[in-house]
Amino acid sequence: MSAEEKGGAARKATGAKSASAYFRDPARRPAAAFAAGLACLLLAFHHAGLPRLAPSYLAAWTCLLALPAGALPVVIMIERADAWRPQPETALLETLRGLLVLMPVAAILALPIPVAALLLYPAPESAGPNGPLALLGAAPPLLAARLALYFALWTGLALLFARRGGEPWAKAGRIDDGRAVLGLGLHTVVGTLAADDLVMSVGTDPGLRFHASAFGLLVLAAWSSLALAAAILVAPPDAGPARRRHDRLTPLAVLLLVWAGLHVVQFLMLGAAADPGAAAWYRLRAGFSGRALALSAAVVVGLAAILTLRPGENRTRLVAALAVAVHLAELFWFVTPAFRGHFRVGFTDLLALAGMIGLALGLAPAVRRLTPGLAVTPVWPGRERARGRPGAAAGDMHRKSVVPPPEAS
Repeated sequence: MSAEEKGGAARKATGAKSASAYFRDPARRPAAAFAAGLACLLLAFHHAGLPRLAPSYLAAWTCLLALPAGALPVVIMIERADAWRPQPETALLETLRGLLVLMPVAAILALPIPVAALLLYPAPESAGPNGPLALLGAAPPLLAARLALYFALWTGLALLFARRGGEPWAKAGRIDDGRAVLGLGLHTVVGTLAADDLVMSVGTDPGLRFHASAFGLLVLAAWSSLALAAAILVAPPDAGPARRRHDRLTPLAVLLLVWAGLHVVQFLMLGAAADPGAAAWYRLRAGFSGRALALSAAVVVGLAAILTLRPGENRTRLVAALAVAVHLAELFWFVTPAFRGHFRVGFTDLLALAGMIGLALGLAPAVRRLTPGLAVTPVWPGRERARGRPGAAAGDMHRKSVVPPPEAS
């Protein structure tokens, strides 16, 4: 090999090494993720156009919103449960707190929704019974004002519960109980209004929409189940007794059962009432893909209930992965059939979801730096082995203080 060929090969190897090092640098990963997400959305726009991309973007955005909005009530409930037990904060709770940083990210990525409001929501004169706030109209300024109100309240709650307020078992008094009750109540009201206003009101055909009072609670249950399942996949195992390591499947199974029960109750109530709008709404979603999704959801719920008898880390992660897949498909099932006449996850939907993930990963570090109250480091698998899990030292100190050392033989 000549000297020029050797030099060219060396330059190629150096270039490949520098490109690989560029993407391995943690400081550059957010920019690369943001660029990849933006490229996916531009490809979807080129492939499908704005009228077909808008429903996919809205459905993908609700998948992102489900993580912080669903994690919020779970954080509140786990925090209140741990307040009465003298034990360190679990890795699952730390990961759920880390998901709350996505609330401002979801607010930023909601900006295109009012711009595309006329493509997603009906005109005021044809709105019909679409929820308590849909009668205000789908004009972009009105929708933007409602979104601003929702996220102002949600971000305030995220700031309140993202930080660990001292040792929760040392101050389990009336103030903390009042904060939890107020947070759950306000989140329920805001989440119900947002679900009715943004999800149930989609579509431009008045004959394909209906109003159900349980729909908001159904969406909230789906969001919380999705957030908990995603946190289970991300959080590392907890140290300590087997019960402490394996107690993640039970709350997920309970949330899945509540979610499935709300689906069944809503379907039976609407079927008994013979609501033409509800019948048309379900008919759009009752094709082959819709029936396959319902069957998959039933399998996941049954598997979660059965495996609670013999919980384990791998079994819990399997159920969580299946639950994430079912819930992501369900959030598209809520939105996209109103514009296509049937339910099917297509190429545009996958591009929109990938684009939303990339944009969220790119924006999250910047939002975390700009919002000190949300500066919670999520716990990623393997991090506790590399640099020590946050809070592990405090947990070890606590265990040393309550567990006597073994006697020397």
